[in-house]
Amino acid sequence: MANQYETVFIMTPVLSEDQMKETVQKFEKILTDKGAEIVHQENWGLRKLEYPIQKKSSGFYHLFEFKAEGSVVEALELQYRRDERIMRFLTVSMDKYAIAYAEKRRNNLKSKANAQPEVKEEVKVEEAPVAEQPQEVNNESNQTEQAE
Repeated sequence: MANQYETVFIMTPVLSEDQMKETVQKFEKILTDKGAEIVHQENWGLRKLEYPIQKKSSGFYHLFEFKAEGSVVEALELQYRRDERIMRFLTVSMDKYAIAYAEKRRNNLKSKANAQPEVKEEVKVEEAPVAEQPQEVNNESNQTEQAE
């Protein structure tokens, strides 16, 4: 029976957009060639790392959610280790609660994508005139000081 897994990997930030997509396609192909069913994938983009890895402070994050046998995970992680573009990776087996949470999260992402905000026309706001500062009113004590 196939288990459901989630894997997140961080690619080096020196990659171009094409190289990043090529790397993701490589790992997607590894999964599908081994008989895994990709349930969902997300590109999280370039993010700052909490601490430097290989003297780099950012990296491209990508997530795969897939159903497969355990041997597929071993083969995938072996390829992660061999690829110099991958700085870190983590693969976890999902239990029923994690699967339910992931489905709920995906549905929220889809509903947000479908309900795109309307593009409003730009309204130029005229700058309000700066209020004049009130002048100090000379009271009697100030007048007496000036007279002296």
